[in-house]
Amino acid sequence: MSVVAVLLVAVLSAGYVLFDLQRQFNAKSNTVALGFSDAEEQARPVKDPDDKSLNILLLGVDHADEDTAESAALNEAVSQRSDSMMLVHIPEDRSQVFVMSMVRDMYVEIPGHGMNKLNAAISLGGVPLLMQTIEGIFETKLDHVAMVDFEGFRELSTALGGVTVNNEIPFTANDTDYFYPVGDIKLEGDRALRYVRERKSFTNGDYQRVANQRKFIAAAANQVLSSETLANPVKLYDIVDKVSPYLTFDDSFDAATVVGLGLQLKNVDTDNMAMFTMPTAGASMSADGQSIELASELAITQISEALQNDTMADYLHDNPPETP
Repeated sequence: MSVVAVLLVAVLSAGYVLFDLQRQFNAKSNTVALGFSDAEEQARPVKDPDDKSLNILLLGVDHADEDTAESAALNEAVSQRSDSMMLVHIPEDRSQVFVMSMVRDMYVEIPGHGMNKLNAAISLGGVPLLMQTIEGIFETKLDHVAMVDFEGFRELSTALGGVTVNNEIPFTANDTDYFYPVGDIKLEGDRALRYVRERKSFTNGDYQRVANQRKFIAAAANQVLSSETLANPVKLYDIVDKVSPYLTFDDSFDAATVVGLGLQLKNVDTDNMAMFTMPTAGASMSADGQSIELASELAITQISEALQNDTMADYLHDNPPETP
């Protein structure tokens, strides 16, 4: 899931004196050219020059059938499907980070293609069309996009020596013997990967999966930001070395930009990271027989206003999330 990229902000900025970390990041991570036409660029929302907040689209892509992360990230298949979509809003004062998951089955207007599930935008027009779709929903410009192959979770958990999460719902991952009991469990390697991938074991499917993904992210972030990790150049290098090949960024989001952002967020930790799922209006069926999640017009209006006015904290105060 794409928020692995956020964790590297902390790693790269904490190790910014180690030039080799940035070089390694740039050399091993991948770049996607967005390639908006002039007409498409002109149709995108205009951002006020005085608005210094940031909106970053984070995508998790699952290439379990590909041989390597590198081939997946560089292959056009990277734009065929996204199993996790999050909008990260960083306010102008850099005091907090807001991470909003969007369910992939939300039924929305896709520019030029009519109504469809949100993640259909990628198969219809790649990352640029998904960006246009989300920008159209919220009438807000996205500043950057970052993608991570789910395999990156496995490598991150291994580089950290395991990630401990508090699991609230016991389950066995589909088609495996991996059982995840209630309570504190240590996730590493394939077990970590299956934990963040699993949805078929839950009655609420994608909702629980994104909740588990956020739980893993928070736990991993705490370990990355610990003094034990940040004071260990070998571990920092290992994280960047192992995870970078699974990451893809737009061409203006390089190591120097990441480090600059990381320094601006130096006082932010997981206590300042608000994670929630965008509310929907319930499950339904589309005219062509698809199982869909109806978009909540109220939530869209409120979140659009919060993004445009940089008041996401007020929105969450007035609308506390129902799910973790």
